[in-house]
Amino acid sequence: METQGQMGGALAVPPPQPGTPPGAGSGVPARRTPALRAKAASMLQRQGAVVALIVVCVFGAIRYAPFATPENLLNVLRQNSMLGMVALGMTLVVLTGGIDLSVGSVLAIAGIVAAMLSDQGTLVAVSGGLAAGLLLGTINGLLITRARIQPFIVTLAMMIAARGVALGVTGENSVRVDRTAEGFLWLGRGRMFGVPVPVILAALAFLIGFIVLRYTRFGRYIYAAGDHQDAARLLGLKVDRVLIATYALSGLLAALAGIVLAGRLGAGQPVAGTGWELDAIAAVVVGGTLLSGGQGGVGSTVVGVLLLGVIFNLFNLEGTITPWWQGVLRGVFLLGVVVVQSRLQKRAGHG
Repeated sequence: METQGQMGGALAVPPPQPGTPPGAGSGVPARRTPALRAKAASMLQRQGAVVALIVVCVFGAIRYAPFATPENLLNVLRQNSMLGMVALGMTLVVLTGGIDLSVGSVLAIAGIVAAMLSDQGTLVAVSGGLAAGLLLGTINGLLITRARIQPFIVTLAMMIAARGVALGVTGENSVRVDRTAEGFLWLGRGRMFGVPVPVILAALAFLIGFIVLRYTRFGRYIYAAGDHQDAARLLGLKVDRVLIATYALSGLLAALAGIVLAGRLGAGQPVAGTGWELDAIAAVVVGGTLLSGGQGGVGSTVVGVLLLGVIFNLFNLEGTITPWWQGVLRGVFLLGVVVVQSRLQKRAGHG
């Protein structure tokens, strides 16, 4: 004798048992699992750095008594404020799908130019340093867009050339900031309401960057260029202008960091900013901004800068990790973050 399911041409579905949750046995959870995994991967990609920052801070407060003191926390912010300015410019570039390896050398050039002009007054010194950074950043953008050379090659060449100029012009010696330029020195050493001036400048720069990316047409153009340049061109977006402006801003922010650093040290140094391009890229990537462009933002970079700064501060508080091993750990940490980010991106894409 045939069952009802066989006679009706379909399998019979037994009635749900009391206490059985809706959808159980119907395959719904199985269908939802990939979507849930993709959503979780996407959330981890966006908020993973925040979670890591909280965990590291809690660990530091428990493990090291000096960590949570106001003096140490302000020191962490002050030490990483200049890197934050460089990382902000790097964020804009990476969002377009590019890279800027010249920021460390541009930082040095700007600090040297400002120090050389410091006897003419703070305004002239700061303006000269910013103009130098803006010029070098604009040259990067023009070579990338007009000569159609890859950003990696262009900015690598600028990194080498600018560093050579810095060393050649100064004879490998520091350029002292004139003592009469008190405003210049105040940029690196002063305080406002108990907060170091470099921290305030970095916070203002990040706030402006957040507003630009979130609420302006230029910010939307940056994301569009990074998402798909050819599609953006077909839609009428002047991608080349966006790229030139982005690299110019990267140079300008690197110059600002160089001026502040020169004010703090009391001199422009030709070796200043060596390796900062890698630290800036690390902060951007750790924060969650994709190197492929089109996804990320200023808030992510703030978290990335703070996370790296806190980790290195813990290394120093430990006192047993030499600078060489700190470099090894930094490289391993960055590689691990990139690998995890890549896997999370693939899972999010499959959803």
